[in-house]
Amino acid sequence: MLKLYGGARSRASIVQWYLEELGVSYEFVMLDMQAGEHKQPEYLKINPMAKVPAIVDGDFHLWESGAILLYLADKYGKTPLSPEARGIFSQWVLFGNSTLATGIFVEANREREMPRLLTPLNEIFERQSFLLGEEFTVADVAVGSILAYIPIMLKLDLSDYPGVLNYIKRMSERPAFQKSIGGQP
Repeated sequence: MLKLYGGARSRASIVQWYLEELGVSYEFVMLDMQAGEHKQPEYLKINPMAKVPAIVDGDFHLWESGAILLYLADKYGKTPLSPEARGIFSQWVLFGNSTLATGIFVEANREREMPRLLTPLNEIFERQSFLLGEEFTVADVAVGSILAYIPIMLKLDLSDYPGVLNYIKRMSERPAFQKSIGGQP
């Protein structure tokens, strides 16, 4: 069975959300980060960077939430991906993990980056239900999780972005989201 390693309030919940969406059986291994369980030799064999999340799928180990999302899409997704589709998924997953996350959550970047990032996202969500059209994909997990953390962690005023607000609401109402990110204290 696939094992997902995470800590309280970590990006492991993003991977957990996608596992729930896919209906993949998994065991969640909660590491006590305060006690340093992520720095123990047995975990360092899985992730030498001593970070979470990480997965073990049989003999295969993988860390970095974006890489894990793309791996899960490739292995357990419903549709085989062409190189072009894989490229688009990768683009959005990397955008969510790097550009969007640092643009929103790094306070020094926020004033400049928030309008630059949320304006085009708002336009997309005013035209369609999901990032890539009318079907939920791994791209929505990557970008939707970062956006959903804004009202949870930052309490920023997003009233200038009604499409983004509506998207966040739709993402946070998904049952798999509720079992993962939405269920965090």
